[in-house]
Amino acid sequence: MNKRIYFDVFDGRGWPKPEELKPYFLGSPERRSSFESENDCWGLSAEGVEGTDQLPEGNGRIDIHLTMVGHRAQGILLQYRRWGGGYRDTFYSKGDLTRLQEWVQTKDGDLMPVGLFISPSSAWKAVKEFMERDGRLPASIEWIADSDVPAEAFPG
Repeated sequence: MNKRIYFDVFDGRGWPKPEELKPYFLGSPERRSSFESENDCWGLSAEGVEGTDQLPEGNGRIDIHLTMVGHRAQGILLQYRRWGGGYRDTFYSKGDLTRLQEWVQTKDGDLMPVGLFISPSSAWKAVKEFMERDGRLPASIEWIADSDVPAEAFPG
């Protein structure tokens, strides 16, 4: 399995120790502001899980991506994707689903539903668990399957 990260000063192969990412979620407001810098979207990936690392992408290799979108007022939206080898799973962190018709804009101009954002402390639990369990879907938070999110939650 090949681990990769794109998160503030961490960019490339491998994952840092969870303690190195913790301040971005639970630290001082200045440290958490990394989600408010020129980028508000970060991620971790595990490519070639379940012994598929020798297979090519799109031809049996299973890849997992955990994307994090941060917003000062709303918290953090997590997207978990597991693709390849017969998997096509996408899940989102489950926040206040009554707010799926309210949106915040990312730095790239995309509209994200407020109802999928969770607190930084809850997001941290999931990110830490993701890292400790080598990319497995974290059980420490609630998730909603992409197929259960109404299409209008993500305006075109």
